[in-house]
Amino acid sequence: MRVGVIGGGQLARMMVPPAVELGVELRVLAEAPDSSATIAATAVGDYTDAATVLAFARDVDVVTFDHEHVPQAVLTQLVAAGVVVRPGPDALAVAQDKTLMRRVLSELGAPVPAHAVVRDAGELAQFLDDHTGVAVVKTPRGGYDGKGVRVVHGAHEADDWFAGGDLLAEEFVPFRRELAQLVARRPSGQIAAWPLVETLQRDGVCAEVIAPAPGGDALTTKAAELTRRIAEGLDVTGVLAVELFETETGELLVNELAMRPHNSGHWSIDGAVTDQFEQHLRAVLDLPLGSTEIRAPWTVMVNILGGPVDGDLDRARRIALADQPTAAVHLYGKDPRPGRKIGHVTAYSADLDDAAYVARAAAAAFD
Repeated sequence: MRVGVIGGGQLARMMVPPAVELGVELRVLAEAPDSSATIAATAVGDYTDAATVLAFARDVDVVTFDHEHVPQAVLTQLVAAGVVVRPGPDALAVAQDKTLMRRVLSELGAPVPAHAVVRDAGELAQFLDDHTGVAVVKTPRGGYDGKGVRVVHGAHEADDWFAGGDLLAEEFVPFRRELAQLVARRPSGQIAAWPLVETLQRDGVCAEVIAPAPGGDALTTKAAELTRRIAEGLDVTGVLAVELFETETGELLVNELAMRPHNSGHWSIDGAVTDQFEQHLRAVLDLPLGSTEIRAPWTVMVNILGGPVDGDLDRARRIALADQPTAAVHLYGKDPRPGRKIGHVTAYSADLDDAAYVARAAAAAFD
C-alpha cells in the first residue's frame, strides 16, 4: 500500500514511524529540499501546480495531506484522473475557506459564533455596533497559528486586509477555555474518537495540550457527538480536528476545523494506544481503526516554540533528555527561529501536576 502525502511539514514527518510499522510505503511531495519531512520526501515541487501533483500521485494508492492549502482546481483534476483523494475536495473546501466553513457548519446545526461576511469598513462598523463594539476579524483563506486573525474595536482597524477581498467578522466570545476534539473516520463509516483535550494558547499559537480535558466529563459526550456529526455531514476521511470554545455558560462553540492530524493531537503519539498519525493512515487506506484508549490518566504536551536563543539545538536536546528521562522529545528537523514550532515534548503520569512539570521542564531546556 502506497500513501502519497502532499506537503513536507512536521505532520508528514510524523506519519513516517507508523507507516513503517504498518508496512505502508509513504511518499511525500515536499515544498523544498529542507522541508521537515525530507526524511521521506520522494519528490520536491509546487503543490499548486497540477502537472507536478498529478505526476506525484500517479503511482500511489491514495493521496492525503500535510496541510489544507492545495487549490481546489488541482484537487478536482486529481479526482478526474482517477486518483483516490482522502479527504476529498468537497470536504477540504470547508477547511480551506472560513466563510464556507461557517455556512456549512450552521447548516449542519453545529453551534458557531455569531458572524457575518463584511466587504468594507462600513459593514464592519455595523457588525461592531451589533456586537458590543468588539469583533474578531479573519481572512477567509490561508490563516493559521494566529495569522489572519485580528481582534478589532474600530471599523478601520482592518482596512489593510480589505484590499484582499471580503473578510469574516465574528463575535468576540468570552470563553472559559479552549478545547479540541479529534476523531478519525474511514470511508466505510467507522469512527473513533480520542478524549476531549484542553489547549492552552500563547500569542495565538497552541502552547500546551492537556489530555483529557480536566473536569471535562460532562462535555466529553457532547463534543464527541458534535464532531461525529460534522465528520459524517462533511464526509470526512482521515483525522478531523474540531477546535472548540467552552463558553462561560458551559456551552460549546466550534471555532475552527482541520482535516488532517492536528497539533492538539500530538499527545497521542505517547499517550494513546493508537496515535493520530497511525490512525490517519489507517483511515485513508480504509483499514480497521485502532483503539484510542489512553495509556495513563494524564498526558501533557508542550510545544517547543522558537528553540534555544544560541541556536545550539544539540546542547538543548542533551539537557532535556538528561534532566527529564521520562519525557518524550519530538523534534521536527527545523532550525530554531523565533516563534517557530520546532518540536514538542510529551509526558504522562497518574498525576496531572507531575505530567505537566516533566513536560514543561523538558521543553524549557530549549528556551
